[in-house]
Amino acid sequence: MMDAPEMFVTAAVIVLSYVLGSIPTGLWMGKAWRGVDIREHGSQNIGATNTLRVLGKKFGALALAGDVLKGAIAVLVMGELSAWPHAPLACGAAAIAGHTWSIFLRFRGGKGVATSAGVLLALIPVSTVAGLAVFALVTCVSRMVSAGSIIAAAVIGALVLILERDPLTHLEHDPVIRGVVLLMVAVVIIRHRTNIQRIMRGEEHRF
Repeated sequence: MMDAPEMFVTAAVIVLSYVLGSIPTGLWMGKAWRGVDIREHGSQNIGATNTLRVLGKKFGALALAGDVLKGAIAVLVMGELSAWPHAPLACGAAAIAGHTWSIFLRFRGGKGVATSAGVLLALIPVSTVAGLAVFALVTCVSRMVSAGSIIAAAVIGALVLILERDPLTHLEHDPVIRGVVLLMVAVVIIRHRTNIQRIMRGEEHRF
């Protein structure tokens, strides 16, 4: 049972993780350095893929790195400031929520793939690397980032259910870890529902 100061610290780091996750990396870079609102171009999404599509490889790579780091920092830095055992997981989930429903964008945002990857790389690296390998393979074959993201998320969810613990960090896949990771996977897939519809119609954007 946490005492009042510990509860305050835990609540504070979760809120700060949400604010960190809310930073729309690609959108702010486009406005600051190119005077371009990426929401008005391409897929109109604020994520790294649309940043790449609209602003080019350099900005796309920076947006991807920024979005991944938001998730990793929430887990490895913010989460470690609290004594609560599940604080890293809660902070990671808050960062994903921030990216998906950003306080800076009237609670709109991206699809959470890169930020989820940062969170999961920090928590369950083996399953996440396997998912990223699947992402690369599916994306290269289909030339659709959305297809790679959806299938990779499903693979990570399946591995968390199959494996008892992460082979690298030895983090046990207890019901809390499994439940939150599956919720993250569900959010990623649900946020891609329009992409799924376009894929089924053969109209999805390709690289």
